[in-house]
Amino acid sequence: MTNPLLADWTGPFALPPFAEITDADFGPAFDAALAEGRARIGAIAGDPSPATFANTIAALEQADALLDRVSGVFYNLAGADSTPEREALMRDLAPKMSAYSSEIVMNAALFARIEAVWEGRETADLTPEEMRVLMLYRRMFVRAGAQLTGADRDRLTEVKSRLAVLGTQFTQNLLADERSWFMDLAEADLEGLPGFVVAAARAAGAERGRPGPVVTLSRSLIVPFLQFSPRRDLRERAFAAWAARGANGGETDNRGIAAEILALRAERASLLGYPDFASYKLETEMAKSPDAVRDLLMRVWAPAKRQADSDAQALAGMLAEDGINDALRPHDWRYYAEKRRKALHDLDEAELKPFFRLENMIEAAFDCAHRLFGLEFRPLDVALYHPDARAWEVTRDGRHMAVFIGDYFARASKRSGAWCSAMRSQKKLGGEVRPIVVNICNFAKGDPALLSYDDARTLFHEFGHALHQMLSDVTHGFISGTSVARDFVELPSQLYEHWLEVPEVLAKHARHAETGAAMPQDLLDRLLAARTYDQGFATVEYVASALVDLAFHEGAPPADPMARQAEVLAELGMPEAIVMRHATPHFAHVFSGDGYSSGYYSYMWSEVMDADAFAGFEEAGDPFDPELAAKLERHILSAGGSEEADALYTAFRGRMPGVEALLRGRGLADAA
Repeated sequence: MTNPLLADWTGPFALPPFAEITDADFGPAFDAALAEGRARIGAIAGDPSPATFANTIAALEQADALLDRVSGVFYNLAGADSTPEREALMRDLAPKMSAYSSEIVMNAALFARIEAVWEGRETADLTPEEMRVLMLYRRMFVRAGAQLTGADRDRLTEVKSRLAVLGTQFTQNLLADERSWFMDLAEADLEGLPGFVVAAARAAGAERGRPGPVVTLSRSLIVPFLQFSPRRDLRERAFAAWAARGANGGETDNRGIAAEILALRAERASLLGYPDFASYKLETEMAKSPDAVRDLLMRVWAPAKRQADSDAQALAGMLAEDGINDALRPHDWRYYAEKRRKALHDLDEAELKPFFRLENMIEAAFDCAHRLFGLEFRPLDVALYHPDARAWEVTRDGRHMAVFIGDYFARASKRSGAWCSAMRSQKKLGGEVRPIVVNICNFAKGDPALLSYDDARTLFHEFGHALHQMLSDVTHGFISGTSVARDFVELPSQLYEHWLEVPEVLAKHARHAETGAAMPQDLLDRLLAARTYDQGFATVEYVASALVDLAFHEGAPPADPMARQAEVLAELGMPEAIVMRHATPHFAHVFSGDGYSSGYYSYMWSEVMDADAFAGFEEAGDPFDPELAAKLERHILSAGGSEEADALYTAFRGRMPGVEALLRGRGLADAA
């Protein structure tokens, strides 16, 4: 029988034939795709004709077409709906894929051809996009070790292979810890919890086969439990499990893995001639250097910590009023912050949540995309990889733009967090290809499914990434969509969050799940007035994580990352009742792969731009200003990595921004 992963996909929009694919198909499909890729790379490297952009760079772009197709399906499924078979295959594939990548970048004949194209670029009549792609390919090869020889070359290959294995292991250990822990709740333990939390706990218990409700380590369940449960003992137990992910001893402990990863990254940087991994990694980002990153983070840290310290005093007073003779602890913060929010702003999550029905928030994200960019969304009745996943065709003026897949609910087979990926990216080389874009979230299931305001922001955030993919309009897949500097990639996603806060958007889409009534104006006013509430806490937990990440990769690697983490937090004067958003053993952004290593700061770097970018719409007097929306699409959302990020932003806004708009947006300007 023909392997469905290798056959032509003839279904609607050439979607993967999910109903036909089994786990047993992936291994043979990867073997075939790797073999085809090797043959094509060999043909390019061995081509006797003079090297040109077309027969070298463009040919390289298309050499891995089959591997890209198989990988696009497998790695999406492995993150969103893991099985023991998929996890085993991921472990098996990690060194194989690393070896294949190393073979390509270490292919001396291939690199010689790239160098020849590079040296002749001025007389080759290349387009600006081709010149950019050529530069990026050459830089990628050099930074991957193409100029190394002998023992250094061999050692770098070993280091990269081991890092691939360790990153996969880190991810799977974290998923195993998240999947295995739950806390049974007796009926009496539900006292004080809003109905939506009780419903989510009952649904989680049913999924786990328990006789009653449970708390799991899914953020969409544990955070509201910590916000609302008056049982301090249960909050402490749940928070301890959440904080201990990846650090429970035994086979799933990630502390030793983190230490080995940091040591290998430092060795990799040294082999390539860099003083440390941070210097290597940041060279190609907007920030360029560790000093620039630290400068930004510390400019935000100081006012954020002042605000958090002030808030901590108020929350500690509430703890004392409850007759608890103890210091404010991390498992107390969310509970008392929620009570204080109600007192200060007359807001509570239980009142708000019925107005943030998942279906309405999806429609709100779509509606904003239509008003800004003319996109339309039509539900598709197609087979997908899981019953929870849904698909829409995205069109504009009748033209097919993309297929969008939304997979919104938490489940044990899905890794935590939220992300956007592409099963297929946009490109024109070799024929027009439109993308298949996937948004993954971990919202609590319910009937109806109700989101917190933060959940709704997450939905808009990931949809902003999706727009970056859907609106991509470049020739080369190498620079398509989100293929941009890491500290620029979060700009479209964080910018899109602002449209959730536009009063007319909330007035139209924030409708009560049962009655359909619009959110009362008084409640809407209170919600928007509380936008910056508790930003001291949110900023401190984030910036602490970013500074620890930077410290890990600057200078000599720490033999004991946990000790180095404690050292950095002590130097910062980390408030005792706040912990890092991502402690080392579950810091997947940094240790599951190289994506955000030395780069966790990038959310804040991008926030400097997103605050300034939305200020442009405010200055125009219309959050849907058509001229500005067109500039946003032209210079950022459709441009991919076709130019340097600062050039793209300057083309959109006319200048680079300062940190002031960010501090205003977080309500920290007065604390600066």
